[in-house]
Amino acid sequence: MLELLFVLGFFVMLTVTGVSLLRILLALVVATAVMFLGGMVALMFKLLPWLLLAVVVAWVIKALKKPKIVKYQRDSRWRY
Repeated sequence: MLELLFVLGFFVMLTVTGVSLLRILLALVVATAVMFLGGMVALMFKLLPWLLLAVVVAWVIKALKKPKIVKYQRDSRWRY
């Protein structure tokens, strides 16, 4: 809701100052893109602890599933 009020206030202020409709629409597109990118960065920081937790869990699972090493394995291709 606050974003809608910001966009309406932005539109009204540009209209009052005498800016053309094309420039207003361009300014709205640019403002929307900047807010979208800012929201993505904020979301990344918000999800960062969960992403780090997922990396740690994957590292622990990989460390626990070490392959079994067989020291003496007979190869059936070689005949003595």
